Amino acid sequence: MKRTYFNKATWLMVFAAVWLSACRAPLPPPVIVEPPKPVGKPSPDYLLSDWAALPDWMSQELPASWPAMQQSCRALKLKPVWLPICAAAEKLEKEDMMAQRTFYETWFTPYQVLNPDGTDTGLITGYYEPLLKGSRTRSDQYPYAIYAPPDDMLEVDMGELYPQFRGKIVRARLQGKRVVPYFNRAEIDAGNAQSLQGKELFYVGNAVELFFLQIQGSGRIELDDGTRAKIGYAEQNGHPYASIGRKLIDMGEMKPEEASMQGIKRWAEMNPERLAIVLGHNPSYVFFRELPDSLSGPIGALGVPLTNEYSIAVDPRSIPLGMPVFLAATQPNSSEPLNRLVFAQDTGGAIKGAVRADFFWGFGDIAGSKAGRMRQSGRLWVLFPKGAEPTLN
Repeated sequence: MKRTYFNKATWLMVFAAVWLSACRAPLPPPVIVEPPKPVGKPSPDYLLSDWAALPDWMSQELPASWPAMQQSCRALKLKPVWLPICAAAEKLEKEDMMAQRTFYETWFTPYQVLNPDGTDTGLITGYYEPLLKGSRTRSDQYPYAIYAPPDDMLEVDMGELYPQFRGKIVRARLQGKRVVPYFNRAEIDAGNAQSLQGKELFYVGNAVELFFLQIQGSGRIELDDGTRAKIGYAEQNGHPYASIGRKLIDMGEMKPEEASMQGIKRWAEMNPERLAIVLGHNPSYVFFRELPDSLSGPIGALGVPLTNEYSIAVDPRSIPLGMPVFLAATQPNSSEPLNRLVFAQDTGGAIKGAVRADFFWGFGDIAGSKAGRMRQSGRLWVLFPKGAEPTLN
């Protein structure tokens, strides 16, 4: 996706158009993407902890998480603070649990993550890599398109004109001489985004399966000849995520305990004539790219393949990407403990807040069943490299 820059005169037009046009009905306001918080910011969101506070730390099967550690090092090893850490990690045997425990305790310090109100628990959900039946050509069997990013979607850096907007990005499009927000989901599904013609990667047969593919951010497409292709997140239209599960609860269509992925799919099967309206409640829309078949897993926001059951998606404003994170939660719909060292290697539109994580279960139906049922309470500790600890108030 190209980033568009303008001269100052044009910037004035862009700035005025984005903000003023938002006031003219029926256009929605421009969507602003907030920048991540810098590492080491003064913050009350962390509490200095110790290894004894991490549930089941001494009985952790650390070799199982070691591949995820190695993936984080692929992305971070050239950063000064990570250079010696990753060099030390390279010398360890992947099955040497005692050496790995000593490694973490030598190089890292645990900090518990707190919410802004001082509480230490939050929502832990799950996601996975689904398999959809599809085709590279449209047909009655496969009418719903999976799109690559459109060429007319602009990334406008508002900070280029006004310092107070530094890091704020507006995803927009040109409408004559005006800059307006990019098409939302309902507009795209209605065929209003003509620039998406020719951007079809695949076609699938089920609208709600396509919707959840976008929520997961990656997946595989099985073609009629039995071959499979991998696709991953490429871009997003800039509109905020909104939960259709919450919408269905508010409509009185289901109870909170029924609003799982499986429950929403059942509702969609029974209410096909109302599905488009409900899906349109979430204006966010994800565009994809085809990935090499050789990848071990989907690519997360860190830029490395995710590791089944050891990668999580986080809000990078609270937890920096790449960090080891100790998760204390429970298995989906269960009181069985899920205490595990995982790694912050992805983000998500619905993953907002400090004590908030999305647990990556892997590929296929079993992973999907667990991910769809997971809405657990949990706690998080970030293992910060020594020398790069957060500054606390």
